[in-house]
Amino acid sequence: MSEFTVTVIRFAFFIILWLFVLGVAGVLKRDIFGAKRGPRKSRRKAGKSRPAAKGPPAPAAAAPAPPAAPPPRGPDRAHPGSIRVTAGPLAGTSLILSGAPVTFGRAPDNTIVISDDFASSHHARIVAQNGAWVLEDLGSTNGTFVDGSRITSPVSLSIGTQITIGHTTLETQS
Repeated sequence: MSEFTVTVIRFAFFIILWLFVLGVAGVLKRDIFGAKRGPRKSRRKAGKSRPAAKGPPAPAAAAPAPPAAPPPRGPDRAHPGSIRVTAGPLAGTSLILSGAPVTFGRAPDNTIVISDDFASSHHARIVAQNGAWVLEDLGSTNGTFVDGSRITSPVSLSIGTQITIGHTTLETQS
């Protein structure tokens, strides 16, 4: 092989090596600091672009619809008022659900910090929606389990629901 060919192969190998190193650094950064959290766009609207508005904004065409009535409360659909850690390092800890979102994960900015290698930095959250509490997984690596089943979409919570994140188990209470 000519000296030029060997130099080109070495240069190509050098570039591939650095791309690999930068890729590993990016994955480590995401794992340590969490994924970027920006405004979420629905998949339907993601492909459409909105034209720029010209002039003053138009007045609203209709008044907002009144909120839907909450689902009927029965013994099996009663809404929880608190959440308690039943297993794991934080066993015995309770938190009253007050209306603000409750977040779970390893990062220190979570409401409940779970020091577990199987928990993501921002693992899951509980939010109030239409008069009920809803648990949603935030794209965690190892998943969030409700009553033993891994969730893939938001799940409405009732009293006695067991939530498992890594080695930590939580239960909703009245």
